[in-house]
Amino acid sequence: MPDGVTLPEGVTVAGLRALAVSLATAGGALVRERRPERVTVAATKSSDVDPVTAMDRAVEEMLRTRLAAERPDDAILGEEGDDVAGSSGLTWVVDPIDGTVNYLYGVASYAVSVAVVAGPADPARWTVLAGCVHSVVDGRTWDAGLGEGATRDGVPLRPVGPAPLGRSLVGTGFGYAASRRAAQARVLTEVLPQVRDIRRLGAAAIDLCLLAEGALDLYYERGLNPWDMAAGSLVATENGARVTGLRGSGPGEGMTVAGRGEALDELVALLERAGADGPEDTAASR
Repeated sequence: MPDGVTLPEGVTVAGLRALAVSLATAGGALVRERRPERVTVAATKSSDVDPVTAMDRAVEEMLRTRLAAERPDDAILGEEGDDVAGSSGLTWVVDPIDGTVNYLYGVASYAVSVAVVAGPADPARWTVLAGCVHSVVDGRTWDAGLGEGATRDGVPLRPVGPAPLGRSLVGTGFGYAASRRAAQARVLTEVLPQVRDIRRLGAAAIDLCLLAEGALDLYYERGLNPWDMAAGSLVATENGARVTGLRGSGPGEGMTVAGRGEALDELVALLERAGADGPEDTAASR
């Protein structure tokens, strides 16, 4: 266990990991069983293209209800509901549907993500203890425990070696605000000529798990929230990847970059030169 991290009496990483898997897979089952033929938007958040569906709310409510019963002293940080304070020093970070736009359109890349962290609910400062990402459509389930390694569908992930930057398949994502999209498009023109190709799948948690198992070589994205990255980042780091930010900072809303070897450092430097964390073009939103 890292310095400064103490688990409550009787709590183990293995036990937290098992609960994360149980919660995420139960959430996935709920989504599959109740997805209507036509999904509609219940509300929007940061912009009119940032949707919330009734299923987002139903899954998060189920996760919160189970956590209140099984871990009543833990805090909860979720995408759709109010934060819940706790006294144990542990916080559950949940995303009921990561990839809501994909879910809305029936595109097969969305997941339920559940993690538990120690310390502040800040990706640059927390310690992720356990997590699970459950891909709803195909049932793939990645999970990890701190110091215990990572698995997909119960099978340990094989070690993955780094690829050179020029032969790296790179995952990324884009924000909802027009000004952010404009800035991200500009950065993309700097990155794309330097790498094998770009993939935009629309679910950060799945992206990080694909990177963990070597289906992506590198990944970067601006604007990730804590629930977008908590579980997936642990799956990645437990199979030898690094997850960082720019200019010596940790991962977070400003930028999250993941990968292995020299190519990761080269991508970080490329993003810094491109000003990927810099001011956004406010003119694009007018």
